[in-house]
Amino acid sequence: MQPKPLALRILDIAAVVVLAVATYMALNAPLERVMGEVQKVFYFHVGTAWTALLGFILGGVFSVIYLITKNLKWDKFQVAAIEVSLVFFLITIVLGSIWARPAWNTWWTWDPRLTTAAITELIYAAYFMLRQGIDDPDRRARFGAVYALVGALSAPITFFAIRLFRTIHPVVIGGTNPEADGGFSMTPDMLSAFFFALFAFSIIFIDLFWNRIRLGDLQEKVEQLKLKISM
Repeated sequence: MQPKPLALRILDIAAVVVLAVATYMALNAPLERVMGEVQKVFYFHVGTAWTALLGFILGGVFSVIYLITKNLKWDKFQVAAIEVSLVFFLITIVLGSIWARPAWNTWWTWDPRLTTAAITELIYAAYFMLRQGIDDPDRRARFGAVYALVGALSAPITFFAIRLFRTIHPVVIGGTNPEADGGFSMTPDMLSAFFFALFAFSIIFIDLFWNRIRLGDLQEKVEQLKLKISM
């Protein structure tokens, strides 16, 4: 593998710094009057959800570009975006459960938002199982692109679930839901911590995405060597 570019090394450091600052801001943000300390999970919960859903949609965009161009580079980008997003979305679900326990008195409930989130996570876990079962790179990329394109539809459904269906999940940004349980208004300091967390996880996503593409380059070279040996 080629030496890591200077820009990526700087981005690695920046990702660590913004994560530390986001953590500091979240811990020092004002306490929410009802939920108290556990509400601070919110900043990372939404930050990871934002980047995960954005990455899933990005994977769908890369799928379209691959199907048009047939260039395996876009398949590599698609895999990188989805793999990083899959991890982020798992963190989102775990943090949501931690928040739900004191807020709803349960770790999990089949609320529309939670249900669609679980389905989205399973859809993309199955995406990697599908790819593992196909040896031919072009065929694997083609099937993966179609699957990822269809799977990308689950991302906006998950986002809009709390706005379309009867739900107990709070709508903190972009309106209120009279059926929600545990909603809250944010002070200026809370908003600062919230938006910085979104920024921080966006930087972390870009950093991990770039590193995953480099790993994909190495995997591609190994696969090409295997094909030469088998011929």
